[in-house]
Amino acid sequence: MTSPYERMAELAAAGQPFALATVVRTHGSTPQVVGAKLVLTTGNARPFGTLGGGCVEADAVLALGEVLARGGRSLREYRLTEDLAWNTGLVCGGTMWILAEAGEAALVCGERNLLAEAAEAARGGPSLAFVTRLRRDGRGWAFDGRVAVDAAGDLVGSFEDETVDGRAREAAVAQIRQGPPRLVSVGEAHDLLVDPIVGVPRLVIAGGGHVARAIARQARLLDFDVTILEDRPEFAAPERFDGATVIHGDVPSSIASFDYRGQTYLVIATRGHKLDAECVMAAVRTDARYIGLLGSRRKTVLIDEMLREAGIAHARVSAIHAPVGLDLGGRTPAEIALSVMAEITQLRHGGTGRPLGAA
Repeated sequence: MTSPYERMAELAAAGQPFALATVVRTHGSTPQVVGAKLVLTTGNARPFGTLGGGCVEADAVLALGEVLARGGRSLREYRLTEDLAWNTGLVCGGTMWILAEAGEAALVCGERNLLAEAAEAARGGPSLAFVTRLRRDGRGWAFDGRVAVDAAGDLVGSFEDETVDGRAREAAVAQIRQGPPRLVSVGEAHDLLVDPIVGVPRLVIAGGGHVARAIARQARLLDFDVTILEDRPEFAAPERFDGATVIHGDVPSSIASFDYRGQTYLVIATRGHKLDAECVMAAVRTDARYIGLLGSRRKTVLIDEMLREAGIAHARVSAIHAPVGLDLGGRTPAEIALSVMAEITQLRHGGTGRPLGAA
């Protein structure tokens, strides 16, 4: 079990009360990101999840205990430059806002409890996003309502404002495709926290050679569900890819038949130019949103020309990331794997790729 929604569903099924804390806003350097969650129940059970540890998490647990006892919600601000944070190492210089809610309050939109749908989405079922509106309240922030949006754009609940509802729907559908939570500004007085539930990300690797094996290992460290497509029996041995699913068969045909819904990323790293080209041609005819191609710039230019000559639409050609990866300068299989997964991670989280110490 990796999702707080699955944990909450388990507690609800057992008849145990619970409360949920969520990082709804951050400013500056903080130990956790927007969307981080912690679930607390009664008794001696350990909290599920983390908000970064230290005094901030300890105080959030106290806030959860309060809402467990009386219901409702509270939104607290934590400045991580205070003396209180020094002894626990959380002097990050930033500020976190953490929303503590009783279980029912956190999961109801438009008088509908969405815990079952949220837990199913976390297990890989139909995606869902909660959209929480935050309102400026003096120098702080206050909770100002919540809706839910499914992958088709259907809204559950309403902010009683068609413009805001439309903005919430648009942002949620876009972020369901990306994956991680995101804060969206809607004027000077409000923010929307868009919190998708999309299950674990998946990486499909066409090829089973040394670089593919290194990419698979790196992806597993990042908690991706990994699938290997390989036609050579000696390279399709499952024991070569710890924890990955291995599909042995014609690689372009496997690419063409794969289900790419959710956060699925395809990386093509086969043994040769001809097979790479066949795989790319198969991939652009699917609905895969991310197609990474390993290889030289010369090879990618030739494949790009092949696709255009075949009449492939520009939108599909632009889905290809080639050569795949960020320019880290490395050349070993492990370094190439790091480069590839760095690019995918950057896209998932909307990062810039700049050094964190850059001005």
